[in-house]
Amino acid sequence: MSTRAQVRFATREDGVSFSEHPDKIHAQFYVHSDGCPSFLGVEIAKSLLDSTKVDSWEIEYLDTKHGDLEYIYYIWQTPSKTTWISIFKVNHPFCAMCDQEVKGDNVDECIFVGEPQKLLEKYKLNTNEKG
Repeated sequence: MSTRAQVRFATREDGVSFSEHPDKIHAQFYVHSDGCPSFLGVEIAKSLLDSTKVDSWEIEYLDTKHGDLEYIYYIWQTPSKTTWISIFKVNHPFCAMCDQEVKGDNVDECIFVGEPQKLLEKYKLNTNEKG
């Protein structure tokens, strides 16, 4: 089974919390598999820290919605400030079958907020990779 995710890019702004979905994003990519933090999160952090290439991203329109996502990642950037990453575990508030938002208590859970090095420290422990 694939672990699907979206990676979204947002600008760091005063008053906007890293632990909430931002209203404005600038780019969005879909990742069909391996979207869990111990893989995709580590890949994103490594790319930000040492320019490692991230494969298998599909660029999307900003208003594209998926009913099968398990994670949403935000890359928060502004010139002259450090980059931060937020990871949300999706609780499927969108029905892909009927193309409608599902009403109820389906709030996404923010499971990580921090700089790339902090993400590596948290999730790289769950991989077989050394260093």
